[in-house]
Amino acid sequence: MPVIAILPFTLLAVLIIWLPFGLLTDVRYWWFVVGFAAAGLLLFVRPIQVLVLTPLLRARPATAHEAEIIEPLWAQIAQANGLPSSRYVVRVLPTEELNAFACGGHLVLVTSFAVHELSQAQLRGVLAHELSHHLGLHTVAITIGHWLSAPVVLLARIGFFLENVGTAAASTFGQKSPVVRAIGSVVAVGMRALSWVFTAALRGSDAVANLVGHSSEFEADRRAVRMGFGRELASALRQLLAQGTARRPIGWRARLAASHPPARTRVARIEALMRHPAR
Repeated sequence: MPVIAILPFTLLAVLIIWLPFGLLTDVRYWWFVVGFAAAGLLLFVRPIQVLVLTPLLRARPATAHEAEIIEPLWAQIAQANGLPSSRYVVRVLPTEELNAFACGGHLVLVTSFAVHELSQAQLRGVLAHELSHHLGLHTVAITIGHWLSAPVVLLARIGFFLENVGTAAASTFGQKSPVVRAIGSVVAVGMRALSWVFTAALRGSDAVANLVGHSSEFEADRRAVRMGFGRELASALRQLLAQGTARRPIGWRARLAASHPPARTRVARIEALMRHPAR
């Protein structure tokens, strides 16, 4: 659903980006679209995914001390699911908030705060939840959606930048030339309209993605309970509640965080699942 919601705006954004290429080369629009789609598929190749998404999400490899904490826990979780621990890559987000994300098809992100402040049992529960997202293929649609939104985000930002340029030009040079003032005002209004169209598309797509994401979170919690890590996960979520509302990061990470339902609701559902495993 989120992919369908953003797709028309992606095609429009790609069309706008293609226009100068189309004027200067013989590359047809639909071949440009195919190239864009093919580049997105490369994100599912593990080495490329790790290489591209790690800096994009401002993550980093674990330090030696962090690796001593993470690697044994990850090996236990992988063993519980009959998987080689090397199939997935864990990276650390250097931030003072309690969170973790699964993205792409092979990447798990956990904040440095979570690594250092959670107990080993709590961290194991969090990592089991993120592995559950990969096993449920939840991250595939998320990755496709974020790739499709990339040209939309790019044009929205360019539009806001050009709006500011037009406004500044009208203000600075408009006193000397009514023509410059008029052109600057027209550019500012046009860019504002273009930016808001793409921004509205992103917000609408994210709203749909969040509805789907809530369901995926509950499913990942259910899978973590079946793995035997429900108690640890519930404990980590209680720790999140004790920390209060964390400051949300910007960019892709903010959009990933927005898909998480309230921690209190998740704890209640996890405890119900542990009391009634057949449900």
